[in-house]
Amino acid sequence: MVRILLAEDQVLVRQGLKMMIETDPRLKVTGEASNGREAIELCESHTFDLAILDIRMPEMTGLEASRLIKERWPKMKILILTTFNDEEYALEALKTKVNGYLLKDGESEELIRAINQCLEGGLMIEGHVAAKVMPSLLEQNSLTHQTLNESLTEREVAILALIGEGKNNQEIASELFLSVGTVKNHISTILSKLELRDRTQLAIYALKHKLTSD
Repeated sequence: MVRILLAEDQVLVRQGLKMMIETDPRLKVTGEASNGREAIELCESHTFDLAILDIRMPEMTGLEASRLIKERWPKMKILILTTFNDEEYALEALKTKVNGYLLKDGESEELIRAINQCLEGGLMIEGHVAAKVMPSLLEQNSLTHQTLNESLTEREVAILALIGEGKNNQEIASELFLSVGTVKNHISTILSKLELRDRTQLAIYALKHKLTSD
C-alpha cells in the first residue's frame, strides 16, 4: 500500500481528490490536511510515501511545506497541485526538488499516472503546466550553460534527453538496454560534467536545449 498525505484547504476538492486517488487499490490517503502547517504536523507523527500539496493554502503554502518536507523527510515524494493562475508559485516550485506538478482540474487517470511517475522517481510536469511556466522559467534560469556541453558522450546525451521527458531510471534503462545501476552512474557523471545539483536541473537543462530521444 502506498501511503499518501493529501493537503488541500477546500474540503469538497480534497474529498474529490481522495476518491480519485483511491480508485487505484494500491493507493490510500492515510492523512488529510487543510494547510501546509497541518501537513507538517502529520508528517511528524505518521509515515507517508507521497505528499500531494495544493500550492496555495492558508497559514502555510504547499511550496513552503514542500521545502520543509524535503529538508526533514528527503525520501518522501511530493506532487504539487496548481492552477493556471499560479504561474509565479509554479515557477518557484520548479526550482525546488519536488517530483511533480499537476493541474487541479485534471482527469483521475492523469492524477493516478502522475502519482505513479513521482513514486518511480521521474519528474512529472503536466503538459499544460509545462507549456505555461517553462518558457518563463527558462528565460529566468540562472544556469550558465547556453550550449550543450561538448564533453557529454552520445549515451549521456540520450539519457539526458529521456530525463527531460520525465522518464525514471527504470524506464531509461529499458529504453537504452542498460542496467539501472549503469543509468545511475551515467546520471552522476552528467551532473558532474554540467555542474548541476539534481535531476530537476537536468530536466530543465534538457528542455532548454530542446533535447529529444527521437
